[in-house]
Amino acid sequence: MGSTFGQLFRVTTFGESHGGGIGVVIDGCPPQIEICEADIQCELDRRRPGQSKITTQRKEQDRCEILSGVFEEKTLGTPIAILVRNQDARPEAYSEMKQTFRPSHADFTYQAKYGIRNWQGGGRASARETIGRVAAGAIARKVLRKFWANIGVVAYVKQIHEIVAKIDRSKVKTEEVESSIVRCPDPTAAKLMSQLIEEVREQGDSLGGVIECVVRDAPAGLGEPVFDKLEADLARAMLSLPATKGFEIGSGFSATRMRGSEHNDPFEMQGERVRTSTNYSGGIQGGISNGEEIYFRVAFKPTATIAREQQTVTAGGDETKLAARGRHDPCVLPRAVPIVEAMTALVLCDHALRQRAVTPSA
Repeated sequence: MGSTFGQLFRVTTFGESHGGGIGVVIDGCPPQIEICEADIQCELDRRRPGQSKITTQRKEQDRCEILSGVFEEKTLGTPIAILVRNQDARPEAYSEMKQTFRPSHADFTYQAKYGIRNWQGGGRASARETIGRVAAGAIARKVLRKFWANIGVVAYVKQIHEIVAKIDRSKVKTEEVESSIVRCPDPTAAKLMSQLIEEVREQGDSLGGVIECVVRDAPAGLGEPVFDKLEADLARAMLSLPATKGFEIGSGFSATRMRGSEHNDPFEMQGERVRTSTNYSGGIQGGISNGEEIYFRVAFKPTATIAREQQTVTAGGDETKLAARGRHDPCVLPRAVPIVEAMTALVLCDHALRQRAVTPSA
């Protein structure tokens, strides 16, 4: 029922925000991939709450436990189960939401669909569900590097509200992204972003923005024609993330203001390799990677949970007002960076396995 992603590298997440824990089952991972809990933990630490003054102060260590599928730090080829137990759940902070729908949350829609919902922190709709995605993404990265040692995925905050960073996507490094609590490698923009987030938090409000992601050294040939195009699966992956509202790849919407003579990417030979002199296509043509950098942007809305009083209704149909309580990010983007990277790795890994099924020597 919508909790599984991928065809050959299949990921199923489970758990609720204030339940016993969050986890993931990964099926289709090749055997003999070196993996240990520390490899997964380093990615979960980038996503976990309470890591800086501009994120939610929920205190969770998010320690992962590998329950199956790994022996002597190598994958077995059997399903891999990973669990992260919730430790700092405070469901009492959400008692008002038991009968009252929070504006722009999934409260009303879950109730309309199922006739029942976990109102404690949003339950399954909480961004805490993404723990499973990040854990699976760490393994997907390992598989990708087994096939292509130099392949790299780097995401970063490009924009928060109206502050836009100046970043050379072809040169940005993970270390530069991680050097800022806002995960923006432009120091000037990062400082302004951090200040704005703190100001807005004090006002009981929230902010949205844009995350850009770049994939380097991906081979040509990944992706399927028609419905399973690589960019289509990337879009599906990104728009499945909480708070996302938009996706564009390569030139994106700016292509609408260009002519074909401007937008086409001319082919040329560089040594023995076919390359393009420009990359408006974003590294994908006809739904299949062409060997150039794959780059795209994801738009995130302002966090829906804010401390300001808002108009809403109850489950009984009575109009009322609600000022949300609990611990929430005033801006989700800094913690969403590793989640975007994880989903990118999942898409690439799945398509890599599909391509190797077609062309084993790929």
